[in-house]
Amino acid sequence: MSTEGPNHEATLLSQELCSFISECPSPFHTVRAIGERLERAGFLRLSEVDSWRIERGGRYYTTRNDSSIIALRVGEHVDVPCFRMVSSHSDSPTYKVKDVPELEGPGAYVRINVEGYGGLIDRTWLDRPLSIAGRVLVQDKDVLRSYLIAPSEDLLLIPSVAIHQDREVNKGGALNRQIDMCPLFSAGELGQGGFGAMVAQALGVDPERIMGHDLMLVNRQPAVVWGAAGEFVSGPRLDDLQCAHASLQAFLQTSDEQGICVYTCLNNEEVGSGTMQGALSTFVPQTLRRICDGLASEDGLCASTDLYARALARSLLVSCDNAHAVHPNHPELYDTNNRVWLNQGVVIKESAAQRYTTDAVSRSVFKLLCRRADVPVQAFANRSDSPGGSTLGNLLVRNASMSAVDVGLPQLAMHSSYETAGVLDTFYLLRALREFYDTPLQFCADGSIAIG
Repeated sequence: MSTEGPNHEATLLSQELCSFISECPSPFHTVRAIGERLERAGFLRLSEVDSWRIERGGRYYTTRNDSSIIALRVGEHVDVPCFRMVSSHSDSPTYKVKDVPELEGPGAYVRINVEGYGGLIDRTWLDRPLSIAGRVLVQDKDVLRSYLIAPSEDLLLIPSVAIHQDREVNKGGALNRQIDMCPLFSAGELGQGGFGAMVAQALGVDPERIMGHDLMLVNRQPAVVWGAAGEFVSGPRLDDLQCAHASLQAFLQTSDEQGICVYTCLNNEEVGSGTMQGALSTFVPQTLRRICDGLASEDGLCASTDLYARALARSLLVSCDNAHAVHPNHPELYDTNNRVWLNQGVVIKESAAQRYTTDAVSRSVFKLLCRRADVPVQAFANRSDSPGGSTLGNLLVRNASMSAVDVGLPQLAMHSSYETAGVLDTFYLLRALREFYDTPLQFCADGSIAIG
């Protein structure tokens, strides 16, 4: 077995990523894990329902609906604010358990009624041990309390139909989510109400006190670094926890004093972001405006629309979401030149239809920052006869308009229950984003940009 491969620091970072993925089986767990890391680093939690007191040199974070999070580090010497913001998302394609979860029969079987969340590859969820994770709302007298749940046991499985009963199974027939994708929960030992009783037991509460839940199916296979040369990292939810983790590490490792560094990880990207906590919501623009208003108040000034508008005009967003690496068996599916590969650098994504926000300005700024950080860069565009997907950037800038670039890490099997990426690329993104957070940017009136 070869001893050559990714450097030691890159391997350690990917091993940390594997541990982070295990901590984050649902968006609610992801936000909790990020919040715990921020608090250990001295960040103060701010509640949206309270008044905020913002000071230069302060470190803050806030959450919305327990599934999206924004962290901010305000420089000691901020004059007119400018935001250097990195965004990723906390959700991944999965199946959501319906409110009335149990399907009885046939026979003594108990199945769970689920609905697809996001653009799943359904067949990758078959014949593997599954569990659940998410949040449960519990009545405590006249108060509703939210609890996270993520049992460590295998609880469910979606069985394939044997080839003897489906001779066409290898010819690529579509699966019906209402019929084929219902997980098996019991063969008869657990009757009606067994699922709710299991959830209640895990929380240590009476079943009748459970008022609601947001529960997802979870692939139980651990994330791993693998390969004869240690080149690969595979796991569930790489899209987008790989970017969420690397950008968080970069955010925590930098200390610019001139601007305002912002980290965001938002829910519901996989279903269009049109929720109260998604990229299309008021969460990001309201938070940025409150920071500007807080700084104005510290200076003895009234809240200023002008200050907020000037801040956005001086700001840059790096939207981080993974990209499609060339598939080893199907290279014909990718653009001739604008195609990307595992372990060959951070991807800059561009789309003429503006599904990605990248333009010549933001591409040039980010490429220069990567060059300064000694990070290789790759260019991605979809084939011209394929529409491709979209991500956070073009949605965020609708309500908080600033210059923006869409980047990501190359991966295989996007939206599978178990995805694959390169060990070196996580390390490259960390280095690039450290450079971004550490480098003052000045957008000048003549259209030029001063870097550093």
